[in-house]
Amino acid sequence: MSLLSRAQPGAGTKPGTPLRRRAQRSTGVLTGLVVVAALCVVSLAVGSRPVPVDTTLDALLNFNPGNDLHLLVIQLRLPRTILAVLVGAALGLSGALMQALTRNPLAEPGILGINSGAAAAVAVGIASFGVSAVAGYVWFGFLGAGIASVIVYVLGRAHDAGTNPVRLVLAGAGLSVVLGALTSIVLINSDPDTYDDFRQWATGSLQGRGFDVLPVVALVCLVGFVLAFSMSRSLDSLALGGDLSRALGISPRRTMIISALAVLLLSGAATAAAGPIAFVGLAAPHMARLLVGPGHQWLLPYSMVTSAIVLLAADILGRQVLFPGEIGAGIMTALIGGPVFLALVRRRKMARL
Repeated sequence: MSLLSRAQPGAGTKPGTPLRRRAQRSTGVLTGLVVVAALCVVSLAVGSRPVPVDTTLDALLNFNPGNDLHLLVIQLRLPRTILAVLVGAALGLSGALMQALTRNPLAEPGILGINSGAAAAVAVGIASFGVSAVAGYVWFGFLGAGIASVIVYVLGRAHDAGTNPVRLVLAGAGLSVVLGALTSIVLINSDPDTYDDFRQWATGSLQGRGFDVLPVVALVCLVGFVLAFSMSRSLDSLALGGDLSRALGISPRRTMIISALAVLLLSGAATAAAGPIAFVGLAAPHMARLLVGPGHQWLLPYSMVTSAIVLLAADILGRQVLFPGEIGAGIMTALIGGPVFLALVRRRKMARL
């Protein structure tokens, strides 16, 4: 259908089509949330000690601290499951923002050096300050992600010409190499215990994450969600180019700064809490585009729900592959997301930005 036929009433269109499409997309989001809820129940039930589903639901509705299965579900698996949903949603949303800002379909949170900055800071925190708790990793991860983002932003500017998406990508890639080398130097000169602590975080494992990590991660993610959704229409205009965006009353610089801040908060919180997790922020936005197209009003929530489903499923599978042991969610997302993403590219179904 041509743009002209879309613009003319009665020319190949039916009354109520936009409303029907909106209803379908809303139903899609609700369906995704139902899938997330179902996976949450499965996540609470599976593990090295399986818990029956009815016992799992009973623990949620009628918690009994004297029941060891209830304690297992509420104290250990519930915070892990909530964190998986938050981290997945944050990575998917930040990936969609990154691809919009850089106009690069291969962009993801790590492209700005955020993951590398968090990893370097966590390595320094473990080696130099003796941090061994996940709650401590979070603060060092935030610090490293923030410093890396500021450096990339400064390097991505060309005097008074403003921020350039290409320079941001190049600066992020260069900084990632430098920070990766710094992390290696710190770990090579550390004792085995330090290396083991870092390795557990770097595999993207959600194991051992408790309620002490959730408040700060949830608060930061909430701020990032609000900032991201406030820019949804501006991101659509930004895709038209700087001149057209300004003609429509949109400030490209303001849009890029607020969106980049949202990326920092979302991917910084996710990486600090769960370690570097690959492919979720890259593949989820493309899966969402196949469902709803490039419009960010729907692309952003679909990316969140899709990535939450992917990470939850990866965490559940990671607990079953080597039962009663487990594989970190970061490794499982790479194993699952890599082939899926290659299939999208090979079949030429990767949606245009």
